[in-house]
Amino acid sequence: MLFWNTARMSRSLVLNGGRPLIGDIEVRGAKNLVSKAMVAVVLAEEPCRLRGVPEISDVQIVAGLLELHGVKIDSSDRDGELLLDPTNVEQAHVADIDAHAGSSRVPVLLCGPLLHRLGEAFIPDLGGCRIGERPINFHLDVLRTFGAVVDKRPEGLRLTAPHGLKGADIQLPYPSVGTTEQVLLTAVRAEGTTVLRNAAIEPEIMDLVAILQKMGAIISVQTDRRIEIEGVPRLGGFDHLAIPDRIEAGSWACAALATAGDIYVRGAQQQPMMAFLNVFRRVGGSFDIDDEGIRFWHSGGDINSLAIETDVHPGLMTDWQQPLVVALTQTRGLSIIHETVYENRLGFTSALGEMGAQIQTYRNCLGSSPCRFSRANFQHSAVVSGPARLRGAEITVPDLRGGFSYLIAALAAEGTSKVHGIDLIYRGYENFSTKLDAVGADYDLI
Repeated sequence: MLFWNTARMSRSLVLNGGRPLIGDIEVRGAKNLVSKAMVAVVLAEEPCRLRGVPEISDVQIVAGLLELHGVKIDSSDRDGELLLDPTNVEQAHVADIDAHAGSSRVPVLLCGPLLHRLGEAFIPDLGGCRIGERPINFHLDVLRTFGAVVDKRPEGLRLTAPHGLKGADIQLPYPSVGTTEQVLLTAVRAEGTTVLRNAAIEPEIMDLVAILQKMGAIISVQTDRRIEIEGVPRLGGFDHLAIPDRIEAGSWACAALATAGDIYVRGAQQQPMMAFLNVFRRVGGSFDIDDEGIRFWHSGGDINSLAIETDVHPGLMTDWQQPLVVALTQTRGLSIIHETVYENRLGFTSALGEMGAQIQTYRNCLGSSPCRFSRANFQHSAVVSGPARLRGAEITVPDLRGGFSYLIAALAAEGTSKVHGIDLIYRGYENFSTKLDAVGADYDLI
């Protein structure tokens, strides 16, 4: 088992806001890559080494699922490094999988690798943050295209591949990150060639492609969102340093801006964050890039209102939207947000209103980008009026990114806030209480 204990993590904190955050913190491997890299280990028939692994609960959950399937994991005396041995992969008990699955959506990504290694996979009910529907129908349709047979049972779904998995020609209706990962993890050992059109091309996807190539996969990424995968009969191990977490880096940058602070984010990289850095500069934030990380700070005076739209990469990442909204409450004038990726991602703004923010959400598309929700009844656009004088409040974390955004709001607010449900934040933010110490936050865990 891993060396940290998520069961001991606090679930609430009391935070005294109204002071600038100043200090130096470090980000390690991206949550959205590390868990998928761990799943890729099941495809291998040799040991693997993954470096830069953050101490977050999602890693603990995936590690538990892998160990249930016979993968040996060694993290002792290795800071941020996992040694994973998939030599003896085996089928896990349904009840054991179900005990883990309530906290993660990763089991659906294990299907392709398990079908290749064992000829069978099981999916219980799936958990995850409630920011949108995120149905698994894309995943099941993809797996059926490869030749999987899906059998619905009371306890979940059983998948088999009676004739093996074959390469396929797949066109995604939307460049879904999760479905692109599913195709990659299934196609690399399927017989024949797979062509995936309208694929997601996020930096974490490209890092997963790099890992699979190290293992022996043959993957070509074209400029038109087309990925071609030539299946191979066997994959070996890998040694890989995970790409840094650009979401966490952007979250701390927004904390610096909202609190008129100055935070150096060691490990942050420019290229995966270019869309964010452009917005940060337009709003009036300052940053300086060196070989070790990026320094983010509030340069003084008023910061600017602006209009932003989230989109798939290379657009502005949806996970940056929530912390940016908190920073936008401190700008002068009206800011407009158009969320085009997840239909319910603006639901977190209601608690910000209780803290004094002036935010109005709308069903209309307040932007020019093509949007899947233009004819749907979702509050997916917002107008933020600022600057708002935020005040402390008692709030409950709704989801991972919204939760960290609540921390930013509490840090920027006058007075004391009590934040419940912070165990959700441990899913994607490593040692965030230690990092709060490093930037001078005044808080108590309870």
